[in-house]
Amino acid sequence: MKSYLAAAIQMTSLPDLQKNLVQAEELIDLAVRRGAELVTLPENFPFMGEEEEKIAQAEAIGQQSEKFLKTMAMRFQVTILGGGFPVPTEGGKVYNTCLLVDPNGSEVARYEKVHLFDVNVPDGITYRESSTVKAGQDLPPVYASPELGTLGLSVCYDVRFPELYRHLSQKGADVLFVPAAFTAYTGKDHWKVLLQARAIENTCYTIAPAQTGRHYGRRQTHGHAMIVDPWGVVLADAGEEPGVAIAEINPDRLEQVRRQMPSLQHRVFL
Repeated sequence: MKSYLAAAIQMTSLPDLQKNLVQAEELIDLAVRRGAELVTLPENFPFMGEEEEKIAQAEAIGQQSEKFLKTMAMRFQVTILGGGFPVPTEGGKVYNTCLLVDPNGSEVARYEKVHLFDVNVPDGITYRESSTVKAGQDLPPVYASPELGTLGLSVCYDVRFPELYRHLSQKGADVLFVPAAFTAYTGKDHWKVLLQARAIENTCYTIAPAQTGRHYGRRQTHGHAMIVDPWGVVLADAGEEPGVAIAEINPDRLEQVRRQMPSLQHRVFL
């Protein structure tokens, strides 16, 4: 593992696949021009619209998203995380799929979101992700990159379930991905502290690309894509506008924190 720059992209995705992919490409290009070798896109990066629209277009969204990620990775010669897009499955539902692609355009890790957001948020909006999404059945994977470290996958609502990240750290993760479309209401109180907690308790870098702003109807997301170091320090925060948060992933810092706070070695209950 070497020192390198990572980018957490922040988007305002709409119910328009092509517009979203254009926006994503522009932000990937910006991140690469700023030196990023690892670029992460948020959950729902290719489409944010009504659930019925998503299901109707799911096959096209899934196919074009996968092709897009592989094309961008090869064109810019970077590793890219596509933080979440629908992939049709049996029964008319989709998997909320997170894909990691290397600079050769090869898929190196795939994760189907296991924790689905079925919540009555206090702002009056009800979310029922399970109405159109089938929960994944497998624990999230890690991908061991000689240059970028061991990378652990997750998606959005997963961040509230610390046992998932403990699994990733037990598998050797150095970097945790939390691509998200966090609601504006919950994000203002919980987003930052949850990302810091996952980073601190697992002594890992946490990279969290995010959605921001208003997407359709009353759907509004929190923004603040960020990168957090293993001590819980926020290294970069994209604020509330579309853009890119960029920070260094430094193996020396990782080693220093794990030496100073060897909590993973002191666990009693496994």
